[in-house]
Amino acid sequence: ISLLRGQGPIGCTYYITARSEGSRKAPLFYSLWFIPKKIFDRVEIYMVLQGIIVLLFQFLPATKPKGTMNRPLFFLTTLATHAAALSISRREALQHPVSAAAAFGITSSLTEILQPPSASAATTSSSVADRFETDVLTAPPITAGTKNTGHENLYFPDWLEGEWDLTQTLVSTKTPLGLAYVGGPNADVEIARKTMDEQTKRLNEPVDIKLRFIKTKFGVAEDRLFNLKSRLDSFAGRSVVASVSYADVRESNRAAVLAAGGTESDPLTTTLVYFKGPAAQKTFVVSHGQDPWDGDSCAGYELDRSIFALTNSNTAPPVTTDSEYLYSLKRIGDDKVEGRLRIAAYLNPQSDKLYFEAKNRAVSLQDYTLSLKR
Repeated sequence: ISLLRGQGPIGCTYYITARSEGSRKAPLFYSLWFIPKKIFDRVEIYMVLQGIIVLLFQFLPATKPKGTMNRPLFFLTTLATHAAALSISRREALQHPVSAAAAFGITSSLTEILQPPSASAATTSSSVADRFETDVLTAPPITAGTKNTGHENLYFPDWLEGEWDLTQTLVSTKTPLGLAYVGGPNADVEIARKTMDEQTKRLNEPVDIKLRFIKTKFGVAEDRLFNLKSRLDSFAGRSVVASVSYADVRESNRAAVLAAGGTESDPLTTTLVYFKGPAAQKTFVVSHGQDPWDGDSCAGYELDRSIFALTNSNTAPPVTTDSEYLYSLKRIGDDKVEGRLRIAAYLNPQSDKLYFEAKNRAVSLQDYTLSLKR
């Protein structure tokens, strides 16, 4: 259970009591990562599968762990490897509207059971700014599914509204757990060395990026469509993005934004990028938070899960990555902002064989300086 309250459920199967949408309270079967279809959509209950499991567990003694509901709770541990790729195609995965919680293999109802807000608060630092000062970082708890307003987002102070010319400079790159942890799914040290060599070449090399922040009814939010394309093209040194669009999820969707008084142009949190080559990437915000704003200063974080897949006939499975973006900004004047950005990468249970050895800790850290001018 403590494992499940960390990064998220890892190939675990539950037979629990919960309430499904539009049905009475009854035993439901959730198989995380092994749901036969719609793994990236709302989870459906498959009655045949449920019946088999119910019959199976009739032969096992009922147990009631201390502090749980008055129903049997059975816990099976399985090892899930690319289960999503087994049930749906890459293109279907990218085209389906995705729940951010489902991207972690967990529904909102399970989020509440396995990771209540009180437990989440106890596992993360009280100050986002403090996370810049240590190389030992653990992934923040999932917040997706805990608030279903439909217009969840990471909001910024009013003084950040508008368009900015950003100069972003890499000043440090580290692998706190060693090279093997950044060697790809198979922990290849040679791949890790090449990766680090490429990053080292970019040290102290400024990259110019255009950014835009939009004023909404709910606060100032970044224009993700504009900013994501700008970042990808700028770091590639050429135009590589064909299109960027938003995708609706429970935590952030167009219908809920409009119902709450927002507009068609208000940013959402889930994005879908099609590249000019045969590839696409879908990114979900699975956790976000910030320190209280202090006049001319602000700090916050966002944990993203990205699924990258080829869109041609290549049979390579999708690649899933988890990255935390920590920012700290200070307004110097009306037209100038200085700050820091830290990108922490975490291993993923579907893709990386060293996931359990990493123990939910960051395996790479990239630190940047930020200079924004109007």
